[in-house]
Amino acid sequence: MRTRLILWLTSWLLSAADSNAKPDLDPCEAIAGKKWVLPREARACLAFTPLDPVVKANIIEVVNKTLAFHTSTNYQIQAPHPFDKEVHEDLVADLARMSERGYSSEFEFHLDMYYSFKAVNDGHCGVYNYCYDSLYITYLPLPLVLLTAKDGSQNVHIAPEAFKVASNEFEDGIDFWQESLPDHLKGKLASLSGAKVFLIDGEEPFVAVNENAKVTGGYQSFATRQNSFFASYQRGAEGWQYSMGNFALKAHPLVDSVELTVQRVNSSTKDTFEIPFRSRFGTASKDFTDLESYRANNCVATNRTNGIDLYEGGVSVQAYQQTPPPIAFFQQQPSINPEESRKQMNVILDGVPLTNIDLPEHLQPSMPALNQSYSVAQFYMLNDNITGVLALGSFSAKGFDTFGASLLNGLLGLKEKGATRLIVDVTNNGGGYICIAHWLHRLIIGPKESTEPQAGLDTKTRAGPLAQLIVHTIASGGDPKEMLSYNPIQWTNASHLPFPAQSDWLKPVDVLINGHQDSFSQRLGQECQPFGWVTPDYTLFEAENVLIVSNGRCASSCSLFSITMAKSEGVRTVVVGGKEDIPQEYCGVVGGQSTDFSSIDTEIKTTKLKNHSLAPPDFSTNSLQGITWRLGYGIDDPEEPEEWQAHPATLNFPLTFETVNNPVAIWESLAREEFRQKELFKVQMGS
Repeated sequence: MRTRLILWLTSWLLSAADSNAKPDLDPCEAIAGKKWVLPREARACLAFTPLDPVVKANIIEVVNKTLAFHTSTNYQIQAPHPFDKEVHEDLVADLARMSERGYSSEFEFHLDMYYSFKAVNDGHCGVYNYCYDSLYITYLPLPLVLLTAKDGSQNVHIAPEAFKVASNEFEDGIDFWQESLPDHLKGKLASLSGAKVFLIDGEEPFVAVNENAKVTGGYQSFATRQNSFFASYQRGAEGWQYSMGNFALKAHPLVDSVELTVQRVNSSTKDTFEIPFRSRFGTASKDFTDLESYRANNCVATNRTNGIDLYEGGVSVQAYQQTPPPIAFFQQQPSINPEESRKQMNVILDGVPLTNIDLPEHLQPSMPALNQSYSVAQFYMLNDNITGVLALGSFSAKGFDTFGASLLNGLLGLKEKGATRLIVDVTNNGGGYICIAHWLHRLIIGPKESTEPQAGLDTKTRAGPLAQLIVHTIASGGDPKEMLSYNPIQWTNASHLPFPAQSDWLKPVDVLINGHQDSFSQRLGQECQPFGWVTPDYTLFEAENVLIVSNGRCASSCSLFSITMAKSEGVRTVVVGGKEDIPQEYCGVVGGQSTDFSSIDTEIKTTKLKNHSLAPPDFSTNSLQGITWRLGYGIDDPEEPEEWQAHPATLNFPLTFETVNNPVAIWESLAREEFRQKELFKVQMGS
């Protein structure tokens, strides 16, 4: 289960402090107040605290008992084909291993936990800690891309826009990298942009790509995890954003430098050089002056780490709900209004927060967006005057109602301008509101059996003993204000009929998964219709005239949308920039609804079950645990989870110097080539 990276971590953590540092010096004091530090300096601070056995036991108990609510615990021991080689992690067994193992520091223990959970390749399921994850974010000014030459060959390159990105984002740190280059390259960082990469640390580039794919987690598909290595773009809430990729951006200060062998553009010779990483203080990190204040400000539980009893006297539910939940920083979605947080969400997590690095201006769309555009949803009309584009960076935006209305008005705006074809670009879309995914599907396709009353997937939730007790307590009147997720009024049955109030709906259906007895709820139907917006009674775009485009990093609610559009409606899907000899998946990590420990803890505390032997204790650390709370049933195989079914992309679109990280160039190329090919095919078939 452990890759060579994980084995390597232990060796340096045993001597985490810099070899030149004296053991009586406080390594955190040495970097306090600095925005930029060397990775080894940050590492020495993070790894300076020994692991307290009480803290270790607390974390393991919380995580173990919360896994009882995660739908996929037993599925992920050995996923079925086509993900049998990608997902084979027994988290319960690994937690038992961690209980027995000794660690040189709390940081080493956390990394073992962090990467063990990454091994399930499920971006909903993870254990994160503000004490360590992105306390310092570690950067290199040389993001990489995979480009296809005119002869069809694919090669790794330093991104053509690398220097523009780095000089803009790291204005206060770029000189350090300029001066770190060897003599013949000193001060010439810009000359490396676009260079072809021959070796990374002395090995062919895809050795590094594939090593990263083994540990980055998030997606079942190996191809998608390969794509995570490279730079990409995303439509953010405030503008167009640039993701530097896993090579140039890391959640932990584990790597000090990298050696590259490259051939610069318009050069006939190769350059080999070493360039250092640098670590920048994270945006959610709390200032400190020494080890003690670092720990006090970043590492202990806060008033939102754990759940609350919503009916306990003196508890201000409104004040609690107005504070961003602990999971918010790691969710791959923009911030939302706190009052919207009770709506069902399905969002991927990562150790690095959602990017706020600007996409260089010359790569951003120069055409004006339609007036109906809002936040992450931007509408454009291409110059052919028949192809409309919805650039959708997330299924969440600040205001739920405004967001849903903007999708309707934007699509109608495209139709008014003459659009008969639609490109939906969901590159790096980490999910969001489940009902927005259902709504967009229904909007585009119109009313039919596959969109009414269910435009998404039927689901099931795990029916462990404690979950059953929660529902039984609610059915006995334990949630009079109907605030809990386990309340039956939230759900419908397989016929899409609402459960009666105070019904004991979580009667277990027993199954055997990978040799383990498990229990799930009965089949749950739709939870979104009728929608809160006026719904057109006609098709806006025919399925054959729709393309869904991404780099494969379309997760959670984005997966719910893409899968139902592709499998139920026949919409074509495009992955951009994937390796040509690796099958590409247009989405991954499906889920049905994601949640976290603090939300489950609130359900437990509110139903007065916190003292039950199966209930997890409170986290004593500044930690959070994400889980998949509902799992969607499949479309091709409706009796098994969609999570473990294939999602092959219709097309792997190669990127070039002209199209890489240039959304309009990608859209225009697809409009010219893919829609045109479809039309020619129809003419040849006589239709």
